[in-house]
Amino acid sequence: MLERYGHGGDLWTAEEAFGQPKEAFLDFSSNMNPLGPPKAVKTILSEGWRDIVKYPDPAVRELRSKLSAKYSIPVESILVGNGAAELIDLTARVLKPKVTGLARPSFSEYEEAVHKSGGEIYNIPLHPEYQFELQQQDMEAAYASVDLFFLGHPNNPTGKLIPGPVLEGLVQSGHRCVLDEAFMEFVPNEQDHSLLQQAANNPHLFVIRSMTKFYSIPGIRLGFMVAHPDWIRQIEQLQVQWSVNYLAQRIGSSVLDDVDYENISWQWLKEEKTWLIQQLGQLGLDVVSSEVNFLLFSFPLSMGITVKQAQQHMGQQGILIRDASLFEGLDERYCRVAIRLREDNERLIAGLHNMLSDFKMNRG
Repeated sequence: MLERYGHGGDLWTAEEAFGQPKEAFLDFSSNMNPLGPPKAVKTILSEGWRDIVKYPDPAVRELRSKLSAKYSIPVESILVGNGAAELIDLTARVLKPKVTGLARPSFSEYEEAVHKSGGEIYNIPLHPEYQFELQQQDMEAAYASVDLFFLGHPNNPTGKLIPGPVLEGLVQSGHRCVLDEAFMEFVPNEQDHSLLQQAANNPHLFVIRSMTKFYSIPGIRLGFMVAHPDWIRQIEQLQVQWSVNYLAQRIGSSVLDDVDYENISWQWLKEEKTWLIQQLGQLGLDVVSSEVNFLLFSFPLSMGITVKQAQQHMGQQGILIRDASLFEGLDERYCRVAIRLREDNERLIAGLHNMLSDFKMNRG
């Protein structure tokens, strides 16, 4: 199984499974910006090594100041972490929820963090007939049973934003809620959907962001969260000292200034998402519309193909796809792929076409 450690992007396991070097794979299982890191990252890595003899700023002052200015949020409401994963874990440890409402399917680390803190899970179904969009009635049904909601906005693996009325109802309900906005930067009009600014003053709202997805720096590990200052201080007390290293702080501060990178990324995604959805549909696959840089699709029952069979066949072609059946709430027909550059996307479509042809021939 390629998702041995619960994520896509595991090239080491792919190398073991398919007998090809890591560098030979075209990875659609990991949802990074295919444009690669902004130019400033190369400069910092090539020149900043001289300063790793110094301790990083324990208060991450420069990056927090940059985030404060970019999003119009008080500095004291911002905590920077070693990726969104650290902040998800820390938040669950501080809040210690008894019962947490999770949309199904959603990112597995929410459940892992809740279980580590001793809590239980309440499942909120996302229905395929509604294109996996969170429904108001399902949220309202959960209000009496949970003391915390942990929700992706946009959600992974569906790529769906939470509808505005559902978010408004949640905030007005007074329930504590952690929103994972790890992919929000891929939404061009993110200010119309994000609750970052509300979280800065609302003691019931916590918003977590990843900087690794949009800026394509997963190896650096960098994220931040916004919450009421009282909660930020409590969460910070559990954080390991110098959690965010010097290079991560420098890189985070620099990429926030690259407006051209943002605009080019949004233009790329607009064009490629439209093209890839069309191409997948022409292959006869059932594609879920997405707000971000990845697509969830399923193999129709008539094809008689499971995602594990598809993952094996595609892996042998040097193409890695995500087994989405591992997300609770999805069956063995579901697959998730990142949206990459046109040349890569064309190779994905060709690989899927080859696979479908082979299965059809074998069924004869």
